[in-house]
Amino acid sequence: MEPLLTAAAAWLDTVGIGPWSRGSALVYPVANTLHLLGLVMLVGGIGIVDLRVIGLWRRLPIAELSRALTPVAIAGLVLMVASGTILFAADGAALARSAIFERKLIIVAAALANAAAFRWAWSARIAGWTDGAPRPAQAMAAASLLLWLAAGASGRWIAYG
Repeated sequence: MEPLLTAAAAWLDTVGIGPWSRGSALVYPVANTLHLLGLVMLVGGIGIVDLRVIGLWRRLPIAELSRALTPVAIAGLVLMVASGTILFAADGAALARSAIFERKLIIVAAALANAAAFRWAWSARIAGWTDGAPRPAQAMAAASLLLWLAAGASGRWIAYG
């Protein structure tokens, strides 16, 4: 993965995003704050839905909760991708060699694959889950929660690795 990340870092420098993110006293801290906001929106939105699928708050209809909070989670993911690109551009050469950063990207890919698989397998059936979700759906929701929390923790650990 390192050659791909190195090429991405070089391209971000070529188009000016790298120098812009390194050359301003405000760009990096603002991008970092937006990245954290995106994480809160993502984990807050999908995490509540995941916890409901697992079995908490049984009085709340899963379908309605998902319909209300999934757009918040998606907006958080979009915000994280945009701000993460700026954060990566600031120090792409070093991050391309970081095992922790690579692990974070793998965890994010696994979390996205899990989300896509959940939507594919269960989205048409959610409305009928009045007595609770099936065990496989609960397992996927638990995996979602753990993967997104692991991705967030990995992001925090990059500075120490």
